[in-house]
Amino acid sequence: MASQTEKRTDHSGEWQQLHQLVKEKAFEFGNFILTSGKESTYYFDGKQVTLSPVGAYLFGKLIVDKLSGANINAVGGLTIGADPIAGAVAAVAGMQGLKDLKLFIVRKEPKKHGKCRYIEGPALNAGDRVAIIDDVITTGGSIKKAVEQVEELGCKVVKVIALVDRKEGGTEMLQALGIDVDPVFNIEDFVK
Repeated sequence: MASQTEKRTDHSGEWQQLHQLVKEKAFEFGNFILTSGKESTYYFDGKQVTLSPVGAYLFGKLIVDKLSGANINAVGGLTIGADPIAGAVAAVAGMQGLKDLKLFIVRKEPKKHGKCRYIEGPALNAGDRVAIIDDVITTGGSIKKAVEQVEELGCKVVKVIALVDRKEGGTEMLQALGIDVDPVFNIEDFVK
């Protein structure tokens, strides 16, 4: 399968700059156990990019670009991977005049006080078209949890955008649910 680098015809400066930042700051090589329980010879720490000013801006801008024409009403994902990304998308969307785009965070369990919600942010409405965001797709388990919570409200998740797809089955699982998966990078862009 072609890498995102090979598939891109528009090698924008922002994409190239984000690629370099991810390459320099987000990968560590060794022996690691992933959230899924799988072993890996590398670890991808997306928060090194999504919690940096330049990385957050660049990823937020690329997400907003990927939303263009998709008629998306809301963007969010599972805490904690999606938290800084949602903030970045909110800032970029505001700068671009997308004042009606709703940003949200899905908790891993409902809040135990107040309104006891799973989803924080502006109210999502039945029929809203939603994009789920995350820093990485591995098996897709975390993203699927967010999808389930959002769809319980009657929303339709139509797109998943991640910084890096590790190509370990998550994309295929999400596509089988009828969701378009559109990562900025695939693992082949960094690990040959």
